[in-house]
Amino acid sequence: MKNTLFTGMATAIVTPMTQTGIDYEALGRLLEFQIESGINAIVVMGTTGENATIEPEDQKKVIAYTVEKVAKRVPVIAGTGTNNTQHVLHNTRNACEAGADGVLVVTPYYNKATQMGLIQHFTAVADASTVPVVLYNVPGRTGCNLLPQTVAALAEHPNIVAVKEATGNVLQAIEILSLCGDKMDVYSGEDALTVSMMAMGAAGTISVLSNVVPREAVAMADACKAGDYAAAARWQCKLLGLTNALFSQVNPIPAKAAVSAMGLCQDILRLPLTPMEEGPREKLYEEMRKLGIRV
Repeated sequence: MKNTLFTGMATAIVTPMTQTGIDYEALGRLLEFQIESGINAIVVMGTTGENATIEPEDQKKVIAYTVEKVAKRVPVIAGTGTNNTQHVLHNTRNACEAGADGVLVVTPYYNKATQMGLIQHFTAVADASTVPVVLYNVPGRTGCNLLPQTVAALAEHPNIVAVKEATGNVLQAIEILSLCGDKMDVYSGEDALTVSMMAMGAAGTISVLSNVVPREAVAMADACKAGDYAAAARWQCKLLGLTNALFSQVNPIPAKAAVSAMGLCQDILRLPLTPMEEGPREKLYEEMRKLGIRV
């Protein structure tokens, strides 16, 4: 088995912003909130972090700040994927230089590469990276599905250690687990499937939900790790309303609305993303109140 980056719950953290740049003071607050709540890892500059609208040099600064602030208390995994392999290589080298413990690389969006193209793309990134690589499959956003057989082929690379599987298709996740055995870890990329996937052998979840309720999300994952799936299922059901509300509009619009309502950062996003609309926002706040969160 390759070295495991983390087990349990990792937060795909939002990137706090001002009207003119990155709000590093707020980012520091978010990171401390996560670590004090027992989170197992931080994923920075992922989709939830709005990496697509942040320039590469600013991404590197955010990663470096996160690494410094976290100070080895938990692993820091940096999102470096785009739809241009050369840009991914540049971003990955930046993340390595900034001190990330691993990189998360999404399938190339819009281009919709063939499976052979995906193998060559991820192999080039893994060859260039000085830290472990996590594949990221989210066809609902990219239009490109990384098939289980392709994941299994990539699992042979010594520097590809895991896959974030976010198809929402449990059968595909099971096939990956079956094919890859102990060659790589599998993480759920769907909060609503944390218990289902961990029960089948996934190592944990890379989560949006844990931006808002990290303690509860960690408790759910910890119950899975302890083999207490009945307790884990109770957490999954208790958190389902909030989970659904956090995906009622495109991520990270609801997540940023939620942490803003908690006083952790401003509700500022970069176009083409816009603040949450009033109807879904009130439903989100309602679900937060049910869990005792003051908004």
